[in-house]
Amino acid sequence: MDKDKSKESRTASIFSSLTIGIPFCMYKFLFGMLVIRNHMELPGWIIIIWALADALMNLARSSFLLAQKKSPIETCTLAQLGRLFNRTAVFLAIDTLLSFSIICFVLWSRWITELRPQESPLWYLATTINLASLSIVSLWSEIRKPRPRAEQ
Repeated sequence: MDKDKSKESRTASIFSSLTIGIPFCMYKFLFGMLVIRNHMELPGWIIIIWALADALMNLARSSFLLAQKKSPIETCTLAQLGRLFNRTAVFLAIDTLLSFSIICFVLWSRWITELRPQESPLWYLATTINLASLSIVSLWSEIRKPRPRAEQ
């Protein structure tokens, strides 16, 4: 039973990395590009490096989990920093808040209109994967729930 839960936990973590972590990295990367285009080169490059580091961390963590090994790497730089304080989930939540704030800023500032034709599909893909994963997780959770017995 513990083996099944461990496998399910690994699968959920990999799924989360690919459907939440990587799309968040795409948003951060594209935001960094937009920041550079709006004449803020240093902050833009810092954001791009942050996005690439987080993407590599998501892929590395998934690789460890696929190999059935405990990962020494969290899904993002902020969560990794949270490990130092034994507050990984808090720092991951901060990263999530920052990612959603980036999305909102790009939309409400209308910077989204500044994405180049080859960049827009990346934004749409990130959004599609991210939103579809929410539905899949909800559906999977409902399917996994024990079914109530029919009344006799």
